[in-house]
Amino acid sequence: MLCTRDRPGCHTAGLTAALLILLSGLAPTQAQDRAAGPWWPHSLWGAEDQAGGSNWITPEVVLRAAQLVQTGKVYELGHVYEQGMPLFGQRTYSLTIPGSPTGGPVGSNQVVWHDEFVCGEIGQIGTQFDGPGHIGTRMRMADGSDQEIFYNGFPLTEVAGTYGLQKLGIEHVKPIFTRGILIDIATAKGVEVLEHGYEVTVADVRAALHKQGMAEADLLPGDAIFFRYGWSTYWKQPEIFNTDPPGIGLEVAAWVVARQPSMIGSDQWATEVLPNPDATLAFPVHQEIITKAGIWNLESMVYDGLVEDGVYEFLFINTPIPFKGATGSPARPIAIR
Repeated sequence: MLCTRDRPGCHTAGLTAALLILLSGLAPTQAQDRAAGPWWPHSLWGAEDQAGGSNWITPEVVLRAAQLVQTGKVYELGHVYEQGMPLFGQRTYSLTIPGSPTGGPVGSNQVVWHDEFVCGEIGQIGTQFDGPGHIGTRMRMADGSDQEIFYNGFPLTEVAGTYGLQKLGIEHVKPIFTRGILIDIATAKGVEVLEHGYEVTVADVRAALHKQGMAEADLLPGDAIFFRYGWSTYWKQPEIFNTDPPGIGLEVAAWVVARQPSMIGSDQWATEVLPNPDATLAFPVHQEIITKAGIWNLESMVYDGLVEDGVYEFLFINTPIPFKGATGSPARPIAIR
């Protein structure tokens, strides 16, 4: 269903449909094959699509977003990549300068230069963009086999590659140039930071939009939707930042899918609440948003400048680096008002 604000009631119906699809897809043992499954092929972009929500970034969406620029003020929405930043699990980050200078002097003008060597899960650390090959789910197929399935029904047998994914690499995600919408949950609830493990509800989202003078009907297909929990406050305290962050759950995931955004994001490292209130589920929002809906996720953002200026609608730009076969990308997202 294509929903716009010109179709009254469409978002309510879309939310209900999205929630039913979401719940029906939670069981990992449904029978299906590559040709058809409970959430593939993609109803809008076809069985071979690998770009997902970035397909919404049409010339019309770009032109509409560009009209939001009124002052030219630029806001940095990402963190600096540096030693000591919060990292998930045992992921690593290291940057060294080979020699100082690395090369030279060369020529009669005696030029010298520096290079850098970066080592780590560069697409999945810091302010990071989750691409189509990042998250999958193991399912029981019609032939009785258990297979790992990724966005748009691509099985691991078609995706896997030691030196980069064979399909669903980050290079398939189109540049994001669209309208950004910040939903400031923390401010709407009257706190600086949401508490550990707090699950944001649809009621919370609606209340935040109302406080900002916005409504659900204002959101359009292709928008980038961002949630603020206040969690970037803890960026310099990894032991807190990494522990049980607040976030959206499956209820809001269904709400997001019904809005048809190009991507979502937040100021914590998963966007979804952790741990999930259902202790049997691990990162289910990632599966619903990325694997099933093709809506990409930008994590560990920072919104301080936007909040200080009361800016909740803006031109948003992020261009994932097209590392062929990568699962994600480092990011330097910006907002312009």
